[in-house]
Formats: sequence, C-alpha cells, structure tokens
Amino acid sequence: MFQTMLDSARTARGVIRSLRIYRGDRERSAALARHYGRFVATGDLVFDIGSHVGDRVAAFRRLGARIVAVEPQPALARTLRLIHGRDRAVAVEAAAVGRRAGSIALSLNLDNPTVSTASPEFIAAAQDAPGWEGQRWSRTVEVPMTTLNALIARHGVPRFIKIDVEGYEAETLAGLTVPVAALSFEFTTIQRDVAEAAIARCVALGFTGFEASLGESLAFVHGERLAAEAMTQWLMALPDRANSGDIYATRD
Repeated sequence: MFQTMLDSARTARGVIRSLRIYRGDRERSAALARHYGRFVATGDLVFDIGSHVGDRVAAFRRLGARIVAVEPQPALARTLRLIHGRDRAVAVEAAAVGRRAGSIALSLNLDNPTVSTASPEFIAAAQDAPGWEGQRWSRTVEVPMTTLNALIARHGVPRFIKIDVEGYEAETLAGLTVPVAALSFEFTTIQRDVAEAAIARCVALGFTGFEASLGESLAFVHGERLAAEAMTQWLMALPDRANSGDIYATRD
C-alpha cells in the first residue's frame, strides 16, 4: 500500500513536470505549429504516436488538423483526455503501437515519463550512457497494443504521422503498409541501429526524401531533402553528445 502511494505521488509529480516543460511555454507552442505547418494543413488528419502530454496535439490543433493521439501510459492517457476530451477533433487511444495487435509490457519511468518505453533494448542502451545518467524504469504495466494499419482502418488515412516511442520506432513502422504523405520518427544516438532500421522501413514504404532536426530545435539540419543512404551516413557520423532528434520522411 505504501509503495503504491509512493508510486502514485511520483507519477503525479512526473506528469506535472512534463506539463510544465512541454506545455508551459506559449512561444514554443507557436514554434511547434510553424514547424509542423510544413506538413499539416487545416482539415488534415494526423496521428500522434506517443503523445505524452499533448504538446504536439496542441500544435496540430492550432493548424486546424484532426488528431488521433495515441499514448500507452495510463496516467498520460488520462491527462490527454482531461485536456482534449471535449474536443471532437481529438481522439485519444490508450495503447502502444507495434507490428501486431495484442498487448505488451510497458516500462515506466515515473520521474520522467517522456522516456517510458516498450523496448528493453532501449533501457539497456541507456544504462549509464552519457546524457542518460539517473534514468530509472521502476515499474512495468501491461498495456494494449495496436498497429498503424488498425488505426487507419478505424480513423482514416492520415496526412502526417509523428512517432516518438523511445526505441520502438522501427517496430511501430513495421505495422504500417498503407501509403501516407509524410511522417517523422525520433532517433537517439544510443540506438542508431533502430533509426537505421526505421529509415530502411520508410524506403520500403516508398519514402524518398529525408530531413532531420536535433533535439527540440525545430530546425532542419540540412536545408534540403536527402536520400536514405545519405541520411543514414549523417546519422552514423553524429557525435554521441547530439543525443536525439527527429527524422522526417516524405515522398518527394
């Protein structure tokens, strides 16, 4: 009982910390909308896979899009419903996304929920890695898992898919066979192999152009679209201190 109370308090503190960091800055919210405006327009459908506390959801709504916000962490799914539950343009799905439907063990980082993950390999890679010191995944919960194809069958084909799932990006893309216009996925320098596999999956899905941003800069690194091979080479040459970022895939 006491441990449950402690975990609940840590969970609440972690959610509040995330809300303050990711939704407490109006200028950043406007910058997010400008950034994603390259891919999303009024009336478009967007899938936000790994919605966390919904900072991207808010940006997509600012652009006039409809959103399917997918978040497996129970506390964060509840938070999304509290914030966006009355908005008919936002559908919240409390699930992980992978290559097949079912269920999966989700490892929770109660103090820093943004890095909770369904990937044991991600946790192993983060163990004592520079920039990841002090991160601990102390609790595991079983959560439903769906696929991108199943989400498309329920909600329609999105214009854009944003994927931020802490080392589970390639597995998420493995559940997609329907062509979409553009998508993004997070990468980390502790798991470059996952990003390499995600790029390869994008090529198999018909994507031909790739760009990247580092961290939360919301700025593209190259200023032009690269071929998959060039993007992979850039990724492999990044210094470890770059830590993380996002890769964007388009069909032109």
